[in-house]
Amino acid sequence: MIITPKEGEKFTEFYVLSPGGKAEEYPTNLTVGEEGEVIIGIVNHEYLNVTYQLEVRLNGELIDEKSIELMHNETRESPFTFKAKKAEEDQKLEFLLYRAEGVKEVYRSLQLWVDVT
Repeated sequence: MIITPKEGEKFTEFYVLSPGGKAEEYPTNLTVGEEGEVIIGIVNHEYLNVTYQLEVRLNGELIDEKSIELMHNETRESPFTFKAKKAEEDQKLEFLLYRAEGVKEVYRSLQLWVDVT
């Protein structure tokens, strides 16, 4: 007799941390030309290998994108640096995660509001 363990819920963890590795003290107040840094984390609990597409946008403008392949239960935490180019309050820094390259529907999304003086 063979018993197959029941699969749990399928999902992907997607998070942004401050450089100190905590969900606090994000770089949300910068001056023009100053760099902000965060850590982008992805954890695959999908029970299969997934190639994610990550896009980062500042005020709707694409500032970075990359393809990330993770096996089931694999975690990837990567530092990400961005630069404040213009003075403006409430600039939207978006982190968009897609489950595969070429897919138009956002799977997970996060955002930070940045004030630049």
